[in-house]
Amino acid sequence: MRLTPHRQRHWVPAAIIVGVLYALVGITFALPTTHVHLWRLAAWAVSALAFAAHLGYEHFRLRYRQRSVAGHVALAAALGAFGLAVGANIHSLSVPSTDQHRRLLLIALFVWPAITAFPAFLVGLGVSSVLRYLFRTEPVQ
Repeated sequence: MRLTPHRQRHWVPAAIIVGVLYALVGITFALPTTHVHLWRLAAWAVSALAFAAHLGYEHFRLRYRQRSVAGHVALAAALGAFGLAVGANIHSLSVPSTDQHRRLLLIALFVWPAITAFPAFLVGLGVSSVLRYLFRTEPVQ
């Protein structure tokens, strides 16, 4: 079955929304100064739920192939990491920071998305493959 171009791009808004959610969760859950460990765990939990929901949406609703699902969830993770790096760079302007620290934060704009996207792709590919095997669903695209 051939998909229309409109149908093929349904994954883009989902990836953007989830990527922004990752960044917002990472930034806002880092704000409290008490119970920091608990807030970090909560951020991980919310992000894991968002990852699972995004993967499920791509797999069950849009019915993309495993590599496409993995690529889309990896892109969302990379967008979230980029948003966190932008937030860290902005934050560094309001606190005392060395030039070396600011340079490292500029490098983070490229490194954080890369080191986040690769494992997200692998996990997305693995989980999507297991879901395809367990539920015997045929991809539309």
